[in-house]
This record gives sequence, C-alpha cells and structure tokens, in this order.
Amino acid sequence: MPARDTGRLVAAMQGGCLCGAVRFELTEPFGAVVHCHCTSCKKLSGGGGTTNGRLATEAIRVLEGEELLRTFQPADGKAKTFCSVCGSNLFGAGWPDSEASAVRLTALDDAAGQEPQVHIFVRSIAEWETLPEDGLPRFDERPS
Repeated sequence: MPARDTGRLVAAMQGGCLCGAVRFELTEPFGAVVHCHCTSCKKLSGGGGTTNGRLATEAIRVLEGEELLRTFQPADGKAKTFCSVCGSNLFGAGWPDSEASAVRLTALDDAAGQEPQVHIFVRSIAEWETLPEDGLPRFDERPS
C-alpha cells in the first residue's frame, strides 16, 4: 500500500537490520524527523544519539523476522526495539504499544529526502561532542 505525502503518492519506505533477518516497511510518511541526543539514545547507538522519523505505529509493518524482535524498556524512558540476532536498533518511542513510534533512519534502505528538522535533548551533549552548525533549532528537552 503506497503512502500519501501532501496529496501525491510515494512508494512505501523499507528497511531492516544489519543481518537482514528483520525487514519492515512504512506505509505513511514521517510526521517529523529529529536528531535525539538523550542519554538513552546515546547509549543505545554507541554515539552522539539517534536520528528518528516519527509516525503512527500502525504505519510500521514488519515483513520478516518479527519473532527476532526484542524490546527493552528502560526505567526512565520509552521502549526500544532491536534485532536479537545482530543487535540493530530499529524502533523506539514505545513501539509497538504506543500510538506513535520512532524509526531509526539508519535502518532505512534509502533515507533520501528525510531531512531532520530539530535537535532534541541537547542538554545531554558531552563536553567533547560538537553539534554541527546545520541551522536546525535546538532544545534541551522534547518541545511540546
């Protein structure tokens, strides 16, 4: 089923994990794309954070490997879902039990045209990290 983007049809985006055992598609476009620098995203990515597209959970359709998905619920924060074989972090923001979820842009086969709009949780930036001068708005927390 193709996704709709401002009235024109676009092909469903697809993605998967590093080992290829988990495959998914998105049937709607992202409502927002953000760079998240919270401590949870930094730890799970092993880097400066994650870049995520947010959309309705029902628009994420797992095509293969659903039985390999594992979810970790941190004490403080939303659930993160990953492939149990290769460890690729795929979904966040409470997937599959939340109304809206996040998809890691790094898990998409082709993220062309998915431009981040904001940096969030910049209060968690380490002294040795440098945010790019990309002109995007920056927030200490998630803007309401």
